Amino acid sequence: MGAAALGLQGVILLLAIQPIRVLGEGSHTGAAWAAVVLAVVCFVLCGMMRRSWVWSAGTVVQAALLLGGFLHWALFALGVIFGLVWVYVLYVRRSILG
Repeated sequence: MGAAALGLQGVILLLAIQPIRVLGEGSHTGAAWAAVVLAVVCFVLCGMMRRSWVWSAGTVVQAALLLGGFLHWALFALGVIFGLVWVYVLYVRRSILG
């Protein structure tokens, strides 16, 4: 479930580049690059889900996406949405593992 959430987040971040460019109120290059970098990180973490530290790294990705809101408001909105998804994924993981 964690890999699916991170994979979907990576795809959505890549799809968000064009709206970030269109809705940019100035310099949107930094926000677009942040979306690309975070998408790549999501895909890498998606493939490494067997390691225990990846769950903490996934939480850091959510925080970084929220901080991306300083670059563009759309990154903050995606951070809120995927932050809530990640909290639910961690809740399900905890309830299954005990």
